[in-house]
Amino acid sequence: MMMNSMRIGRAAAIAVLATAVLTDLSMAQAGKAGQVEVSAFGTFTKYDNSDVGLDSKLGSGGRLGLYLSRVFSIEASGDYTETNQSATAFGVNVARIGGTLFAHTRSSIFGSPYVGIGYTRSFYRGAAEGNDNSGHLILGDRISVGGRTALRIEARLDYVPNSALSATSEGAFNFGGALGISIFTFGGPPRDADGDLVVDRRDQCPDTPRGIHVDTVGCPTDGDGDGVFDGPDQCPDTPAGAMVDAVGCPTDADSDGVFDGIDVCPNTPVGAAVDADGCPIDSDEDGVFDGIDQCPDTPQDAEVNPEGCPLDSDEDGVFDGIDQCPGTPTGVTVDEVGCPVDSDGDGVVNALDQCPNTVPGTEVDANGCPVVVDRDSDGDGVMDSADRCPNTAPGQNVDAVGCPILFLVEEGVARPLVLKGVHFQTGRSALTQDSYTILNEVSASLLAHPEVRIQVAGHTDITGPRSLNMRLSLQRAQSVMAYLARQGVDPARMEAKGYGPDEPIATNATADGRAQNRRVELRLIEGGSGR
Repeated sequence: MMMNSMRIGRAAAIAVLATAVLTDLSMAQAGKAGQVEVSAFGTFTKYDNSDVGLDSKLGSGGRLGLYLSRVFSIEASGDYTETNQSATAFGVNVARIGGTLFAHTRSSIFGSPYVGIGYTRSFYRGAAEGNDNSGHLILGDRISVGGRTALRIEARLDYVPNSALSATSEGAFNFGGALGISIFTFGGPPRDADGDLVVDRRDQCPDTPRGIHVDTVGCPTDGDGDGVFDGPDQCPDTPAGAMVDAVGCPTDADSDGVFDGIDVCPNTPVGAAVDADGCPIDSDEDGVFDGIDQCPDTPQDAEVNPEGCPLDSDEDGVFDGIDQCPGTPTGVTVDEVGCPVDSDGDGVVNALDQCPNTVPGTEVDANGCPVVVDRDSDGDGVMDSADRCPNTAPGQNVDAVGCPILFLVEEGVARPLVLKGVHFQTGRSALTQDSYTILNEVSASLLAHPEVRIQVAGHTDITGPRSLNMRLSLQRAQSVMAYLARQGVDPARMEAKGYGPDEPIATNATADGRAQNRRVELRLIEGGSGR
C-alpha cells in the first residue's frame, strides 16, 4: 500500500511539473489557429516489468492535431504494438488511443520544441486480456524539412495507476519514444524556402545559403563589413579595411603583424620592425631596418654592412662615411674625422713623431724631436736633456724628470686629478681638439713613470636619463683612455669606468655646478709617490 502511495505521489509530481511548463510556455508563439496536423510515426515502448510485464517492442501509429491558437493545440492519436509477456513469451497485442493538450515554443534554429499532457486508453488482446487507463507526459520537437512538412521527435512517459495485467498493481511507469513525419494543412506554418527563419512572403533575399545569419527581411548580414557573411565568418570582429580569406579571417602576407589592406607597406622583409601602418622602421637611418639591424645605434652618415653595423676599412677607429681620410696607414693616430694627427704641430705626424709633445716653434729633426740644445725650454727647472716632459705648462709642478705631478697625496691618500681642459662634443664621447694639450702632458707623465696604474673615471651631471648618463660617462672615459693609449701608454696600466651622475663635486642646481660635475678624472690605482 505504501509503494502504491509513492507511485501515485510521483505521478502527481509529474503532472504538476507538466502544468507548470505549460503555463510558462503560454507566452510562446508557434503555429496558427485552425491549422491541422496529420502525422504518421513509429514507436518504441519500454513497459514496466514489475507491473505490466511486457517486452519492449517497436510499433507504429498515427495522429490528428488541431491548433487552437498560436501556442496551444489538441491532438488525437493511436498506435499499435505486437509484444510478448516477459514471463511466458506468449504474444500480446497492445492498442492505444489517447488525447493530448500541447503547448508550443516559437520556431528557432533548434526547431519548435513542445510539451504535452493527456489521457491514454490501452487495450490488451491475445495471451493477456484487459484494458488500462493512464495519463501521459510528452516532450518533443518539430524540425522543418521544407514547405508544410516537419520531422517530429518525442519522448513519452505513461503512468498506469492500476494495470489490468497485474493482480497487485501499485502503479506502473512505461517509457517510450516516437519518430514521425507531420504534414500541415489549412494554412500551416508559413513557407520558408531557404530555411533562414524569415517566411517567403517577407523574405527580400529568398535564396540565402544555409547557415548564413540574416536580418529581419531575410538578407545576409556582415557585421564587420569584410565581405564574408555572418555565420560562415570565423573572425566576426575583423578591423575595417583589412583583407580576409574565404572564412573571413584577416590575412598578413608579409607576417609583420599588420593586416593586408591596412598595411601600407605590404612587402616588408621578414624580421623587420614596423609602425602602425606596417612600414619598416629605421631608427638610426642607416638603411637597415630595425629588427634586422644588429647595430641599432649607428652614428649618422656611417656606412654599414648588410647587418647594419658600421664599417672601418682602414681600422683607424673612424667609421667609413665619416672618415675623411679613408686610406690612413695602420697605426697612425687620427682625429675625429679620420685624418692623421700632428698633435704638437711640429710638421711630423704623430705616427712618425718620436717626440710628440714638442713645444710649438721648436726646431725638430725628421723624427719630430728637438735639435739637441741643453736648455730648459719649458721653464720647469729641468734641463731639456733630462726633461722627459719638455712641454710642461708654465707653473706646473713637476717631478725630477720634468713631468707633471699627477696626484697629490693627503694623509696617505692620492686625490683624483680632474682633467681640466678636456672637453667632448655635445652629447657624444668624441674629444675636442683643444683637449689634446692636457692629455699629451698626462701621457708624457705616465710614459715617464711606467710603474703607475690609473683609473680613468667619467662623470656627468643629472641632466637626462640616468641610463644614458651612465653609458656616456663610460664612453668618455674610454675615449680618454684610447687617446692615452695612442700616445704610447700601455692599456694594461689603465682601466675606464663611468660613474654617471652618482659622484657630483658641485650642485646640479646651477649651470656652473653642472659644468663642474661633467668631468673626467684620473685615479691612482698603484705606483707613484705623488707629493
